[in-house]
Amino acid sequence: GEDRATIVRRDGDLTTVLDVIVSAESDAEVRRVSVSNAGDRVRRIEFTSYAEIVLAPPAADAAHPAFSKLFVQTEYLADTGDLLATRRRRSAEEPEAWVAHFAVIEGVPIGEQQVETDRARFLGRGRELRSATAVTGGGVLSGTVGTVLDPIFSLRHCMRLAPEATARVAFLTLVAPTRAEVLDLADRHGNPAAYDRAVTLAWTQGQVQLHHLG
Repeated sequence: GEDRATIVRRDGDLTTVLDVIVSAESDAEVRRVSVSNAGDRVRRIEFTSYAEIVLAPPAADAAHPAFSKLFVQTEYLADTGDLLATRRRRSAEEPEAWVAHFAVIEGVPIGEQQVETDRARFLGRGRELRSATAVTGGGVLSGTVGTVLDPIFSLRHCMRLAPEATARVAFLTLVAPTRAEVLDLADRHGNPAAYDRAVTLAWTQGQVQLHHLG
């Protein structure tokens, strides 16, 4: 659509809808996952996000990916549930960059939010993303943050899904030039109403562009 990309998948009684929206007012992306249960029994669903952190120009990352990753540092703010990452600057002239990743849930959660920023721990030894230990192994995310060799963002929420019910988790990723600014953006986007606002603004921007193009 003009405002979003939508991907629908069905597995038995479960229907999953992924909506991907780019904010028209911030350097932010929203990926909302909705799971509907058409069956007659309660289901336990794990919603897990995954993103590899670059925070550098594509050419620099492609030329020296392993070296580039060494300068990324992550942290987790337990009071707000935000994952943060920044690239340690090699000189005073290098611009600062911060990225935040967090989740807004609509449903009945089970337990606390789980986090991971170490790709090796997420994947497991000798595994690829399709068969990652964090997804197929049945365990919890390790909570590793700080200076890791291969940084990622991963959040997990477990939800109780009653028959004929729908649960939703919106995973947001946003970027700003300073820590204070990225935290301010996270605070402004950290509620269900922010998703509706992003949808409305993206749709409006799409209509304006279509009108301009004729």
